[in-house]
Amino acid sequence: MYPWLILKRRIEGVFIFPFALLGRLIARFRPLKAEYDIFFFFPFYHVGGAEKVHSEIVQLFPEKKVVIFFTKRSMNEAMLPKFRGANITVFSISAYTDNKWLYFLNLIWRGIAAAYIHRQQHRPLVFNGQCNFAYKLSPHLRKDIRQIELIHSFCSFSYIRIPFIPFYDTTVMISRDAINSHLALYRQYAIPAAYAERIRLIMNGIPLPENTASQAEGPLRILYVGRGTAEKRAHLVARIAQEAGVQAGFVGPVEDAIPADLRAGCIFYGEQTDAEAIDRLYRQHQVIVITSSREGFPMVIMEGMARGLAVLATNVGDIPYHVHSPEAGHLLDANLAEDALVADAAACLREWAQRPELLRRMSEHNIRYAREHFGMDAFATAYRSLLS
Repeated sequence: MYPWLILKRRIEGVFIFPFALLGRLIARFRPLKAEYDIFFFFPFYHVGGAEKVHSEIVQLFPEKKVVIFFTKRSMNEAMLPKFRGANITVFSISAYTDNKWLYFLNLIWRGIAAAYIHRQQHRPLVFNGQCNFAYKLSPHLRKDIRQIELIHSFCSFSYIRIPFIPFYDTTVMISRDAINSHLALYRQYAIPAAYAERIRLIMNGIPLPENTASQAEGPLRILYVGRGTAEKRAHLVARIAQEAGVQAGFVGPVEDAIPADLRAGCIFYGEQTDAEAIDRLYRQHQVIVITSSREGFPMVIMEGMARGLAVLATNVGDIPYHVHSPEAGHLLDANLAEDALVADAAACLREWAQRPELLRRMSEHNIRYAREHFGMDAFATAYRSLLS
């Protein structure tokens, strides 16, 4: 399968070449106005775990000149300020690269971006944050241009990237589960073993709160933080809250994913970007809930544990590596039918509500564990070393 995908990419390259050549000519007459050390390519700047990670990576290099290209239409600009800085230039090119009716503009921009990179006086580094456009750009760059990719989870990009794997010097993945899933895919598609050796694990990190006070007092309240996309299954959180007789808080663009008949016991806080406001919301709840069908390792679990929340989560991705029952919380079988999953979760919450000493022990354990494993130091050191 792999040789055929490489052949397909090369054939497509023949047809794309005239558009890319036109892009190079355009870039010659409309060059970048500055020199840059690192070119970042990201799809979005709306609220999301991946976007938060991308913004933190960008901010690790204040001594370098950085340029960011956003290539897909974002739902809002909530995270955009997190990407800005005195040394950072931001371009949103989604009007050209995310227009299916004028797709030829995407092809032209591959040539423009390649020319921008090649015309730098000092050879820059290219970083692809799970960006489709950057994969399509990669064959147009010289071999001496170092390219690095970041993969957050095993998903559609795991297949999209296969024909472009040879162009990447290093593949960063954030979880052991993602690495194992990709290695299995490599074997299935007969991808050369040498490319598997380029995979590197760099776990995400979070700024640890100075306040280590544990959980909120009062009636049990659960919290969901994230989007309302299908794989997150946020409606299950509302069902769990209803069956357990507890209140559920939701942070993020998720209200439309919750059926009207389940909203009575829910509070919707909307999208939040202010760090102090997010910290307060975490501390008003005792349990962080994840009901996803797939994940890498969610940052919201790190943030919740660091603030003493117990974890009620499906056993997907790297969650079982860090959330051990019963010390840290309770793991749900992601393969259960929804009714059975809801019943298991609700029974767990009812027990915790009746036995607050369990929540206190989990809170103390999770704060301790987060401080030992989730800090930013290792994250920052790894990326600074990789992108130096």
